[in-house]
Amino acid sequence: MFKKNTNKVRVMALGGLNEIGKNMTLIEYKDEIVVIDAGLSFPEDEMLGVDIVIPDITYLLKNKDKVKGLFITHGHEDHIGALPYILKKIDVPVYGTRFSIGLIEAKLKEHKLNTVKLNVVTPKQIIKLKNISVEFIKNNHSIPGSCSLAVHTEQGVIFHTGDFKIDLTPIDGDVMDIHRICELGSAGVLLMLADSTNVEKSGFTMSEKTVGAGLDDLFRKANGSRIIVATFASNVDRVQQIINSAVKYGRKVCVEGRSMVNIIEVAEDLDYLKIPDGTLIETDEMKNYTPEQIVLITTGSQGESMAALSRMAANLHRKVSIQPGDCVVFSSTPIPGNEKSVAKVINELGMKGAKVIFQDTHVSGHACQEEIKLIYSLVKPKYSIP
Repeated sequence: MFKKNTNKVRVMALGGLNEIGKNMTLIEYKDEIVVIDAGLSFPEDEMLGVDIVIPDITYLLKNKDKVKGLFITHGHEDHIGALPYILKKIDVPVYGTRFSIGLIEAKLKEHKLNTVKLNVVTPKQIIKLKNISVEFIKNNHSIPGSCSLAVHTEQGVIFHTGDFKIDLTPIDGDVMDIHRICELGSAGVLLMLADSTNVEKSGFTMSEKTVGAGLDDLFRKANGSRIIVATFASNVDRVQQIINSAVKYGRKVCVEGRSMVNIIEVAEDLDYLKIPDGTLIETDEMKNYTPEQIVLITTGSQGESMAALSRMAANLHRKVSIQPGDCVVFSSTPIPGNEKSVAKVINELGMKGAKVIFQDTHVSGHACQEEIKLIYSLVKPKYSIP
């Protein structure tokens, strides 16, 4: 099943292993290197003066001629955020699905990187190099266009799950390609690199679709209150459900936070978001409406100090100030390590008379124990790196 050969496959994690963030893995075989993802992470409290942390790419710089491409599993910052810094030093093509490439394109434009070769791929497509082939396989996560990758070599297949969950009722109706994963497992997988973010959580991750009912109930009960929803900018399905509830209950929608504005623009341009005409208004226009006519979608669900919600809570936002009676909804699960920052923002909001609600604490983009067990039973890898 696995061919023996003097040529070894080398797998190196330059980031993302035993940590949250800055995901980057390289797979080297013969004279070729493929790189999976290029993410950033945010500094720890003691990293004074540091804005972002990116992977150490010394090995790639020493082996520039071998690097044949950057393959992106999905468009989250911890998987694409380091691209502008790395592509300034290594000129290689980038491969990803339509939404991932849309986000990357906007990011590279900011950094004035206009010559990078960006390649849009579709699930089931295989990029063939001389000794390595990279296959994109549809999965489900909390952002459109997420994929797992099967890296084919003469020594065997390396299956990289990417960030995933098994969602049988995704918002876009496009389920994970379990059939192809079973085929790979039956043929034989040498190594699996598996998302293990939620490995300590029992059961299955709830479907994103379950959030809609909770949001609807929250909107129905929030009579007289302005609703401010903090969520991940990249969770386009969540943003869509917030907009759906806003339209249903006759509320206008404002968007705050640079990343939220950018991602909504890309998602709308690529038809991943459907926003009825007249729904979106500028933040300056909020004064023309009563509180119960407004929903504000913002960044800052993780308590990031410079995010829009944190600035509102600390009275540092130029356009929005928190009012008594505001209903502030945290529609996301705190990432491990962010609990302290989130608690600080909640305290500041409470002191200003806002009502804070946590909604979606059990809906994640990452597989829990039963899904992880299932993926292992389907892939049946000879070796595994969580």
